[in-house]
Amino acid sequence: MRLTKFTDLALRSVMRLAVCADDEVLTTREVAEAMDVRHTHAAKAITRLQHLGVVEARRGRGGGLVVTDFGRRASVGWLVRELEGEEEVVSCDDPPCPLRGACRLRRALRDAQEAFYATLDPLTVADLVASPTGPVLVSLAGPPPRQGVS
Repeated sequence: MRLTKFTDLALRSVMRLAVCADDEVLTTREVAEAMDVRHTHAAKAITRLQHLGVVEARRGRGGGLVVTDFGRRASVGWLVRELEGEEEVVSCDDPPCPLRGACRLRRALRDAQEAFYATLDPLTVADLVASPTGPVLVSLAGPPPRQGVS
């Protein structure tokens, strides 16, 4: 199974945001720089994470992006399913496969895909950023993080 670049970026972005100190906030541009991707790509991923309730954008002075409590507890399996969508590993419909009625491959691939997600289900975003990953995420290149205003 291979994740889309979008899902990969969204997961890395939420991981970077999850290691921010309580008074630290990052902008989408700062996340993009830390992940070494275009701002527009990061913005799309962050927007999707906001719609899922994983990330919150705070406006105004000292504003920026923060991971929600729900986001920290979110199952990685659930998050990947939401980001990837309901697509199957292989499409048997476009163009129509002549084996559709008698093929066992589609079912085997569907089972393998579900096993992949099931492996990720017990993990949370908080699990992903535990040591040794967290300190590496904090040290990623980019401008020094801004401190939020209390």
